Amino acid sequence: MTRRIRLIADDYGLAPGVSAAILDLLDRGKLTGTSCMTGFPEWEAEAARIKPLCGRVAVGLHLTLTDQQAVTGRSSLAPEGRLPPLRGLALPVLRGRIDDRHVHAELDAQYSRFVEALGRRPDFVDGHQHVHFLPVVRTWLRARLGEGSDKPALRGAPALAAGSKVAAIAALAAGFNRSMQRAGFIVFQPLAGIYDWRQPEKFTAVLQAAVEGLPERGLFMCHPGHVDETLRARDTMQGVREVEFAALASDAFGASLARANVAIMDGRG
Repeated sequence: MTRRIRLIADDYGLAPGVSAAILDLLDRGKLTGTSCMTGFPEWEAEAARIKPLCGRVAVGLHLTLTDQQAVTGRSSLAPEGRLPPLRGLALPVLRGRIDDRHVHAELDAQYSRFVEALGRRPDFVDGHQHVHFLPVVRTWLRARLGEGSDKPALRGAPALAAGSKVAAIAALAAGFNRSMQRAGFIVFQPLAGIYDWRQPEKFTAVLQAAVEGLPERGLFMCHPGHVDETLRARDTMQGVREVEFAALASDAFGASLARANVAIMDGRG
């Protein structure tokens, strides 16, 4: 029996080169879907490009609370209008130095921009730098998206494994899967695709491990893209995106799927 795996590209909308690469892979059938960053000026144009694919591929919302301009402008979350780095977000939120209402207002604005541009709720929700695991975001998910039978699915926690990066993400996500399932959400777990992106050569092995063993309820995240000037100005994750794109687009990846009798899940999975 053919096993299916769920491959989701993060960061659609971050930069034109990232969006173009993701659309290319979606067109080739090399991805299940993508999660969208809605806070940039180009969002409406990028939404128009992906809108025809809605229903065929999974299109989600990539909640963003770090490193970019805030949609809602200045607040305790973004005193100068720019969202803080991750290290300047998690602890201040937990200590009450950032008003939960300002976090929720930013998430509301990003969600509204998604719905207005695409005319539909997201198929799933995840978070840039895993911010959806923060308690303040969990509260927003339950309050804003927890009603009704058409709740978006959520990206769950990684399985416990060796490695400080996985351990840190798992610690941030402690209790997330269970609490969100109790609230009626579908949670895709375990999360795979975590590696030190400063070592791009590791991606192929991580991808192959997913081909060989990722369960159908799991999710493999990836960050393919083409480097352009906009990306250089907005994000430090650059050249590795080209590596991931090349690996996913390659004939070798297609051959590895065939050997393992594995298919990439479509957006209806």
